[in-house]
Amino acid sequence: MDECTMNNDDLDQLIIKKVAETVVVDGNWAVAHASYRMNDVAYIFPITPSSTMGEIADEWSSTEDANGKKKYVNLWDQELKVVEMQSEGGAAGALHGALVSGSLATTYTASQ
Repeated sequence: MDECTMNNDDLDQLIIKKVAETVVVDGNWAVAHASYRMNDVAYIFPITPSSTMGEIADEWSSTEDANGKKKYVNLWDQELKVVEMQSEGGAAGALHGALVSGSLATTYTASQ
């Protein structure tokens, strides 16, 4: 459709339409991205090879825009609470406690 012949409805549809963008990422970033959007809390224990996922989630949870508002939020427009634990067992225990209490939670550890 020619831009000169667009009416208001066509323009509204053009503005609303989302443009898909293809981006190449590694598996850790993809997992962090998906889990960040779908959880209330994340328990991290930095240990290779899962350290990257926890670091990404932690960075996103602490990033604010110019107005002091959290830049990255989950699907429910809430910030993800990231808690760094002292051991893998602690991360697993905290995760189970969060799930029993009704939270949507995740952990980033190597063996759990």
